[in-house]
Amino acid sequence: MATVQVSASRAFKGTQYVFKHKSTSVSCEMTFGVYVPDHAAGEKLPGLLYLSGLTCTYANVMEKGGAQAGASKHRMIFIHPDTSPRGEGVPDADRYDLGQGAGFYIDATQPPWSSHFKMRYYIETELLSVVTAVVPALDTTRVGITGHSMGGHGALTLGLTRPDLFCSISALAPVAHPTECDLGRALFGAYLGEEAMEEWEKFDASILLSKYSGPSRSILVDQGTDDSAIKQLKLQPESLKSHGAATVHVRLQPGYDHSYYFVSTFMNDHFEHHHKQL
Repeated sequence: MATVQVSASRAFKGTQYVFKHKSTSVSCEMTFGVYVPDHAAGEKLPGLLYLSGLTCTYANVMEKGGAQAGASKHRMIFIHPDTSPRGEGVPDADRYDLGQGAGFYIDATQPPWSSHFKMRYYIETELLSVVTAVVPALDTTRVGITGHSMGGHGALTLGLTRPDLFCSISALAPVAHPTECDLGRALFGAYLGEEAMEEWEKFDASILLSKYSGPSRSILVDQGTDDSAIKQLKLQPESLKSHGAATVHVRLQPGYDHSYYFVSTFMNDHFEHHHKQL
């Protein structure tokens, strides 16, 4: 199945697109959004990849995140994929934090999840090439990564392990230390195996930071102080420590919660952060 355009809407001197395609990485149809600022023929623009949180789809940030204004202002292509494989034949669970909507941006090794839940592989090997086929203006040598909650976890872990793909990193209210929280242990146990601690550590941002030895990175993290998920999900922003060439700036934002009111408030700051580095 070729990549198919689902919709196109004008916004802030650019166009918000939605596409779908059959993914070989996760073995199902995937939907993603791309906002493209107006640009000259042949012009190349940097990109920012946004990863959403638990229960979200590609549409949450598109409809509630205020991203189009920031992307237009900073002339960046904004890419926002779904959070997991979906559809008939894709495994699911009778809980919101496992299965469809909860891909956690890792590559599952345990059945039944291993047949489809390869979100890390999808993003690393397939998504950007599919995007550039329909949006040739994307400069794949200048792409940053950000995300919210579960997606903040994905942005930090992907950015730290693949600096060749992602030149800048930020996160909003990320799950920072999943190997030391109930949510992370439950998901990692199901997807990666109960005793596979070495595999778990590959997807833990705080652990990856403690071992980071790659190129220089200045990482922006925003966290609301009234975010109930700090305790419920044990987000643990305090576990994100600068190490080596990775400098982490954690900003605690008084009075903000975990919602898209918080995300939309600080979205432009994250565009500015990535714009300076890209």
